Amino acid sequence: MKISATIITFNEERNISRVIESLRCCDEILVLDSGSNDRTVEIASNLGARVVEASWHGYATQKNMAMELAANDWIFSIDADESLSEALEAEIWQIKKAGPKFDGYTVPRLAQYMGRWIMHSGWYPDRKIRLFNKQRATWVGEFVHETVKITGSIGHLNSNLLHFTCDSLSQHVRTMDSYTTLAAQEIAAREKNVPLSKLLFDPPWTFFQTYVLKLGFLDGVEGLTIAYMAAFYNYVKYAKARHMSPGRKF
Repeated sequence: MKISATIITFNEERNISRVIESLRCCDEILVLDSGSNDRTVEIASNLGARVVEASWHGYATQKNMAMELAANDWIFSIDADESLSEALEAEIWQIKKAGPKFDGYTVPRLAQYMGRWIMHSGWYPDRKIRLFNKQRATWVGEFVHETVKITGSIGHLNSNLLHFTCDSLSQHVRTMDSYTTLAAQEIAAREKNVPLSKLLFDPPWTFFQTYVLKLGFLDGVEGLTIAYMAAFYNYVKYAKARHMSPGRKF
């Protein structure tokens, strides 16, 4: 069993070393870069990754392209701001030694937010399918929140994939702006009109869910910030979609 790690990148010089250096259990590391103008390509190449450059066509399309370019059937798809924990690396070595029993595997993803590991707020375990046989897999999702669909059986790994999210609130705001635009485009594409009730009621309900029902208060000040930002994300997403919708009402 040989595994190709696939990473899609754009200006990831701050993260690329960490993720590549965590992938010792993989037989190939393929970086699909979309025109970075920083040192991403240079760093990745120096660390032994195979770098392919391609223009941007959306998250799912890029990940399908990286998957097809990979030399091996088994893929570990990982984002530039993630890395394998040592325990997860050990689990993957065991699968390689014993052979896979499933067509794909989920991993729990543990996020670090402004320096704190987040154990609640709906952020953990946040399971994602990341290890899979590409002959049974397709990435889907036209706008944002792409997912891989597996035709076959799915197993579950126990050890964490580490996700290094925002170091600061300013970074979170910048990231949110781009993601809310993509989410709004997806909503506007399927709905003629976004009702005002979405803007009025969804944000406070999101805050209550995140901070109270999902125990965000146990994540300290960072949990409070996550809850506020989740509510704000929903407001901005629906506000943008309302302006994009051809059937909008003011």
